[in-house]
Amino acid sequence: MDFLDRLDSLVSRYLAEVAGPRERLALLRWQIAERHALEARETLPGHVTTSALVLSPDYARVLLIDHVVIGRWLQPGGHYEPAACFHESAAREAVEETGVSGLGLHLWHGGADTPFAIDSHEVPGNPRRGEPPHIHHDLQYLFIADPALPLVAQEEEVHAAAWKPVAELAGIAPIAFARLRALGSQD
Repeated sequence: MDFLDRLDSLVSRYLAEVAGPRERLALLRWQIAERHALEARETLPGHVTTSALVLSPDYARVLLIDHVVIGRWLQPGGHYEPAACFHESAAREAVEETGVSGLGLHLWHGGADTPFAIDSHEVPGNPRRGEPPHIHHDLQYLFIADPALPLVAQEEEVHAAAWKPVAELAGIAPIAFARLRALGSQD
């Protein structure tokens, strides 16, 4: 199955099984239908990124990075890189950017590749690369890791990597944060 067919299947499954009533992902679905090369960072108006919401085992902390280009704290992630599963692309980004070890896909995923959240949002672009503002269709996956283990920030893209209170996600990944709070109330 090619990239767009895999993505189309994943988005359909997400919309049927996970998404809230206001999550329609209209632009992403249109770009899939138009057969845009969503795996390529040059594709406009948007393309796919993957990110890792890495939680401590008690869900009290989340691993964040101080992003060099964006200039704010975010979850680790980046442009999609080929992988057998989308969550593997997210895990690779987390490990590259933070040096986190012992990363495990959260049980919420049930062994499937369905994202915990899909967040299509505008990014400012990167003038050094000649990129205008555009949309990142971010496939977000939940992971667990031990916050006691050392971190090593990837200096080219990240000023720092640190464990922060999970409430920091409210302003960074609001869909995932709301879903995480709902998940926590069911435990």
